[in-house]
Amino acid sequence: MSSSPYVPPKVWRNDAASGGKFASTNRPVAGPTHDKDLPVGKQPLQLYSLATPNGVKVTIMLEELLALGHSGAEYDAWLIKIGDGDQFSSGFVEVNPNSKIPALLDRSVEPPLRVFESGSILLHLAEKFGALLPKDLAARTETLNWLFWQMGSAPYLGGGFGHFYVYAPEKIEYAINRFTMEAKRQLDVLERRLAVSLYLGGDDYSIADIAVWSWYGQLVLGRVYDAAEFLAVEEYPHVLRWAKAIAERPAVQRGTRVNRPWGDEATQVVERHSAADFDK
Repeated sequence: MSSSPYVPPKVWRNDAASGGKFASTNRPVAGPTHDKDLPVGKQPLQLYSLATPNGVKVTIMLEELLALGHSGAEYDAWLIKIGDGDQFSSGFVEVNPNSKIPALLDRSVEPPLRVFESGSILLHLAEKFGALLPKDLAARTETLNWLFWQMGSAPYLGGGFGHFYVYAPEKIEYAINRFTMEAKRQLDVLERRLAVSLYLGGDDYSIADIAVWSWYGQLVLGRVYDAAEFLAVEEYPHVLRWAKAIAERPAVQRGTRVNRPWGDEATQVVERHSAADFDK
C-alpha cells in the first residue's frame, strides 16, 4: 500500500508518463495523428490488423470460410503496428474511427463497406457467406448470446486482468485481485456452458466459438498473458477440452499466424495475400 494515497484532482489532465507500456499511443482524443493512405491489394476483402486476440478472430474466420470453399473470402491482410501508432493514420481512421484493430474493407460491393469492431466483422462475414451462424432461430440466438457475451466480457480480461497482471508499470494488489476474481468468474461461466454443450451455440462450431476462443481459449492454453498457472485453469476441464479441440483446427492454426510479427519465424505470416504465403 502506498504511503501517500492517490487523491484525484478536481479536473483530470493527461499525464502521458502514467500510461505504462502503452503511454506513447494512449491519448484522450480520437481522430488521426498523421496522413497516410492504407495499402490495397487485389483480393475482395482488405484486412488491417495485428495477431492480438481481437485480431485473430477475423483471420481465423476468413481461413475457416476459405476451408469451407467460399472463394469470395479471399483476403489481403496488412499489418498494423499499434505500438508505432499505425492505427492513427488518416487511412485507418477512415475505416475505423475508433482506431482499434481489426478493421475490414469489403471491396466486393460498391461502394466498399467499412466494417469495424471484431464482433461486427464476424457477423458481417457469417451473414455474407451464410456460414458459421445457425439459421435456426433458437440456435442463432444462442450463438449470438455468446458472441455478445464475449464483447462485453473481454474488456475485463484484457483491459482489466491483462493490463494489471502484465502491463501496468507497478503491481497493484487490489487491481490484480479484483480483475482475477472477474476473470475466474468468467471462466466458470464458460465451464458451466461447455459442461452441457459441445460448442457455445450448441452442437456446431460457430462465430461464437471463434470470438471466445481467441481470448479465453488462448488464455487457458497459456498463449495469452502467460497466466494459465496463476488462474489455475485445470479447474475448468470442459473449457480446456473445447480450447484444445479448436486449437487443432487447421484454419485456426493458419489464422493465428497471420499478421504475427513476433515469436518463432516459422509461425509468422506478417502479411497474407494468398494461401501461398503460408508456405514461404
